[in-house]
Amino acid sequence: MAKGFTDVGEELKHLLVSGKLVLGTEKAVSLLRQGKLKKIFLASNCAEDVKKGVYALCELQKVECVDLFESNEDIGAKCKKPFAISVIGVTA
Repeated sequence: MAKGFTDVGEELKHLLVSGKLVLGTEKAVSLLRQGKLKKIFLASNCAEDVKKGVYALCELQKVECVDLFESNEDIGAKCKKPFAISVIGVTA
């Protein structure tokens, strides 16, 4: 977790305001492959095949991967989006 944050929700809110979040599986995985992310968040109900692929890429790219306790619907609401979000990337 980033320095100075007491929980992941607070960190996500800060990153959303700063414009450093990449929302969605396709975009996050694409940027992860390019080495442009420094952290990935996964929803608790993210599809298993997506999780396995993201874990493998994170290991290859040496990127921190954080499993959240919130569902993709809760994450969508926290990010003020009207849709579910399973994967969130943080740009470097």
